[in-house]
Amino acid sequence: MKKLLLGLAIATSSLVWAQEKTQSSTPLKYGVKAGLNVSTISGGDSKAKVGFYGGLFLNAPIASNFSLQPEVLYNGLGAKADGFQDLKVNLSYISVPVMFQYNATPNFYLEAGPQFSFLIDSKFKYQSVSVKANDYIKGFDFGIGIGAGYFFTPNIGINARYVAGVTDIGKKVEGDQPEGKNNVFQVGLAYKF
Repeated sequence: MKKLLLGLAIATSSLVWAQEKTQSSTPLKYGVKAGLNVSTISGGDSKAKVGFYGGLFLNAPIASNFSLQPEVLYNGLGAKADGFQDLKVNLSYISVPVMFQYNATPNFYLEAGPQFSFLIDSKFKYQSVSVKANDYIKGFDFGIGIGAGYFFTPNIGINARYVAGVTDIGKKVEGDQPEGKNNVFQVGLAYKF
Protein backbone atom coordinates (compact mmCIF):
# COMPACT_ATOMS: atom_id res chain seq x y z
CA MET A 1 0.00 0.00 0.00
CA LYS A 2 2.86 2.38 0.81
CA LYS A 3 4.43 1.71 -2.61
CA LEU A 4 1.10 2.44 -4.33
CA LEU A 5 0.70 5.73 -2.45
CA LEU A 6 4.30 6.69 -3.19
CA GLY A 7 3.78 5.92 -6.89
CA LEU A 8 0.59 8.01 -7.01
CA ALA A 9 2.37 10.89 -5.25
CA ILE A 10 5.25 10.80 -7.75
CA ALA A 11 2.88 10.64 -10.73
CA THR A 12 0.79 13.53 -9.38
CA SER A 13 3.82 15.71 -8.70
CA SER A 14 5.14 14.99 -12.20
CA LEU A 15 1.85 16.08 -13.74
CA VAL A 16 1.76 19.24 -11.62
CA TRP A 17 5.35 20.06 -12.63
CA ALA A 18 4.56 19.45 -16.30
CA GLN A 19 1.44 21.59 -16.01
CA GLU A 20 3.43 24.43 -14.46
CA LYS A 21 5.90 24.26 -17.37
CA THR A 22 3.10 24.52 -19.96
CA GLN A 23 0.74 26.72 -17.93
CA SER A 24 1.64 29.92 -19.76
CA SER A 25 0.68 28.61 -23.21
CA THR A 26 -2.05 26.00 -22.56
CA PRO A 27 -3.89 25.94 -19.25
CA LEU A 28 -5.99 23.14 -17.82
CA LYS A 29 -9.34 22.73 -19.59
CA TYR A 30 -12.48 21.34 -18.00
CA GLY A 31 -15.44 20.06 -19.93
CA VAL A 32 -18.48 17.87 -20.35
CA LYS A 33 -19.11 15.13 -22.88
CA ALA A 34 -22.02 12.89 -23.83
CA GLY A 35 -22.98 10.53 -26.60
CA LEU A 36 -24.03 7.15 -27.89
CA ASN A 37 -22.75 3.72 -26.82
CA VAL A 38 -23.01 0.62 -29.01
CA SER A 39 -21.98 -2.24 -26.72
CA THR A 40 -21.65 -6.01 -26.82
CA ILE A 41 -20.47 -8.74 -24.47
CA SER A 42 -17.89 -11.06 -26.03
CA GLY A 43 -17.72 -14.79 -25.47
CA GLY A 44 -21.30 -15.71 -26.28
CA ASP A 45 -24.18 -15.26 -28.66
CA SER A 46 -25.02 -11.61 -28.22
CA LYS A 47 -26.03 -8.70 -30.39
CA ALA A 48 -25.19 -5.04 -29.96
CA LYS A 49 -27.21 -2.90 -27.58
CA VAL A 50 -27.53 0.88 -27.80
CA GLY A 51 -27.01 3.00 -24.69
CA PHE A 52 -25.55 6.34 -23.73
CA TYR A 53 -22.70 7.89 -21.79
CA GLY A 54 -22.11 11.27 -20.24
CA GLY A 55 -19.83 12.99 -17.76
CA LEU A 56 -16.95 15.33 -17.03
CA PHE A 57 -13.33 15.55 -18.14
CA LEU A 58 -10.14 17.45 -17.33
CA ASN A 59 -7.59 18.02 -20.08
CA ALA A 60 -4.06 18.64 -18.74
CA PRO A 61 -1.27 19.42 -21.23
CA ILE A 62 1.93 17.55 -20.28
CA ALA A 63 4.07 18.55 -23.29
CA SER A 64 3.67 20.64 -26.43
CA ASN A 65 1.79 17.89 -28.34
CA PHE A 66 0.63 15.62 -25.51
CA SER A 67 -2.17 15.82 -22.96
CA LEU A 68 -3.56 13.66 -20.18
CA GLN A 69 -7.35 13.51 -19.99
CA PRO A 70 -8.96 11.80 -16.98
CA GLU A 71 -12.75 11.51 -17.16
CA VAL A 72 -15.64 10.46 -14.93
CA LEU A 73 -18.53 9.06 -16.96
CA TYR A 74 -21.85 7.33 -16.52
CA ASN A 75 -21.72 4.41 -18.98
CA GLY A 76 -24.77 2.38 -20.07
CA LEU A 77 -23.49 -0.94 -21.45
CA GLY A 78 -24.76 -4.48 -21.99
CA ALA A 79 -26.03 -6.61 -24.85
CA LYS A 80 -29.07 -8.27 -26.38
CA ALA A 81 -29.26 -12.06 -26.39
CA ASP A 82 -29.13 -13.60 -29.85
CA GLY A 83 -31.99 -16.02 -30.39
CA PHE A 84 -34.04 -14.74 -27.44
CA GLN A 85 -36.15 -11.84 -28.63
CA ASP A 86 -36.43 -9.01 -26.09
CA LEU A 87 -33.85 -10.48 -23.64
CA LYS A 88 -31.30 -7.82 -22.63
CA VAL A 89 -28.44 -7.44 -20.18
CA ASN A 90 -28.44 -3.84 -18.92
CA LEU A 91 -25.26 -2.73 -17.13
CA SER A 92 -24.68 0.71 -15.61
CA TYR A 93 -21.16 1.78 -14.66
CA ILE A 94 -19.30 4.78 -13.36
CA SER A 95 -16.25 4.70 -15.64
CA VAL A 96 -12.92 6.46 -15.13
CA PRO A 97 -10.94 6.51 -18.39
CA VAL A 98 -7.46 8.03 -18.29
CA MET A 99 -6.58 8.90 -21.88
CA PHE A 100 -3.14 9.91 -23.13
CA GLN A 101 -3.70 12.21 -26.10
CA TYR A 102 -1.42 13.09 -28.98
CA ASN A 103 -2.45 16.43 -30.49
CA ALA A 104 -1.61 15.92 -34.16
CA THR A 105 -2.92 19.42 -34.96
CA PRO A 106 -4.37 22.10 -32.67
CA ASN A 107 -7.88 20.70 -33.40
CA PHE A 108 -7.33 16.94 -34.01
CA TYR A 109 -6.10 14.38 -31.47
CA LEU A 110 -5.54 10.64 -31.11
CA GLU A 111 -5.89 8.96 -27.72
CA ALA A 112 -5.31 5.70 -25.88
CA GLY A 113 -5.41 4.58 -22.28
CA PRO A 114 -6.98 2.44 -19.57
CA GLN A 115 -10.58 2.58 -18.36
CA PHE A 116 -11.63 1.56 -14.85
CA SER A 117 -15.36 0.92 -14.39
CA PHE A 118 -17.40 0.41 -11.24
CA LEU A 119 -20.79 -1.32 -11.51
CA ILE A 120 -23.71 0.67 -10.08
CA ASP A 121 -26.60 -1.42 -11.45
CA SER A 122 -27.14 -4.59 -13.46
CA LYS A 123 -30.36 -6.16 -14.70
CA PHE A 124 -31.57 -8.95 -16.92
CA LYS A 125 -34.64 -7.70 -18.77
CA TYR A 126 -37.15 -9.78 -20.70
CA GLN A 127 -40.03 -7.83 -22.23
CA SER A 128 -41.41 -5.84 -19.24
CA VAL A 129 -39.81 -7.94 -16.47
CA SER A 130 -36.50 -6.86 -14.89
CA VAL A 131 -34.43 -8.97 -12.49
CA LYS A 132 -31.37 -7.73 -10.57
CA ALA A 133 -28.18 -9.37 -11.84
CA ASN A 134 -25.69 -8.22 -9.17
CA ASP A 135 -25.15 -11.83 -8.02
CA TYR A 136 -23.85 -12.67 -11.51
CA ILE A 137 -21.89 -9.56 -12.56
CA LYS A 138 -18.59 -8.43 -11.03
CA GLY A 139 -18.45 -4.97 -9.47
CA PHE A 140 -15.27 -3.92 -11.32
CA ASP A 141 -14.39 -3.92 -15.01
CA PHE A 142 -11.15 -2.96 -16.77
CA GLY A 143 -10.69 -2.07 -20.43
CA ILE A 144 -8.32 -0.39 -22.87
CA GLY A 145 -9.56 2.49 -25.00
CA ILE A 146 -8.38 3.95 -28.30
CA GLY A 147 -9.95 6.87 -30.10
CA ALA A 148 -9.79 10.22 -31.84
CA GLY A 149 -11.44 13.60 -31.68
CA TYR A 150 -11.77 16.88 -33.52
CA PHE A 151 -12.67 20.33 -32.13
CA PHE A 152 -14.57 22.48 -34.65
CA THR A 153 -14.16 25.51 -32.38
CA PRO A 154 -11.95 25.99 -29.31
CA ASN A 155 -14.91 24.77 -27.21
CA ILE A 156 -17.03 22.30 -29.26
CA GLY A 157 -15.82 18.98 -30.62
CA ILE A 158 -16.73 15.45 -31.64
CA ASN A 159 -15.03 12.27 -30.46
CA ALA A 160 -15.08 8.54 -31.12
CA ARG A 161 -13.60 5.78 -28.97
CA TYR A 162 -13.53 1.98 -28.83
CA VAL A 163 -13.02 0.35 -25.43
CA ALA A 164 -12.08 -3.35 -25.45
CA GLY A 165 -12.72 -5.23 -22.23
CA VAL A 166 -9.77 -6.98 -20.62
CA THR A 167 -11.49 -8.67 -17.66
CA ASP A 168 -14.44 -11.08 -17.64
CA ILE A 169 -17.53 -9.43 -16.16
CA GLY A 170 -19.24 -12.60 -14.87
CA LYS A 171 -18.90 -13.79 -11.27
CA LYS A 172 -17.99 -17.38 -10.51
CA VAL A 173 -21.25 -19.23 -9.80
CA GLU A 174 -21.28 -22.81 -8.47
CA GLY A 175 -17.74 -23.44 -9.69
CA ASP A 176 -18.46 -22.14 -13.19
CA GLN A 177 -16.60 -19.02 -14.38
CA PRO A 178 -18.63 -17.47 -17.21
CA GLU A 179 -16.60 -15.75 -19.92
CA GLY A 180 -17.59 -12.42 -21.40
CA LYS A 181 -16.01 -9.00 -21.71
CA ASN A 182 -17.58 -5.60 -22.25
CA ASN A 183 -16.78 -4.03 -25.61
CA VAL A 184 -18.15 -0.64 -26.58
CA PHE A 185 -17.93 1.85 -29.44
CA GLN A 186 -18.68 5.42 -28.38
CA VAL A 187 -19.36 8.53 -30.42
CA GLY A 188 -20.36 11.87 -28.98
CA LEU A 189 -19.87 15.57 -28.42
CA ALA A 190 -17.56 17.41 -26.03
CA TYR A 191 -17.67 20.95 -24.70
CA LYS A 192 -14.64 22.65 -23.08
CA PHE A 193 -15.20 25.56 -20.67
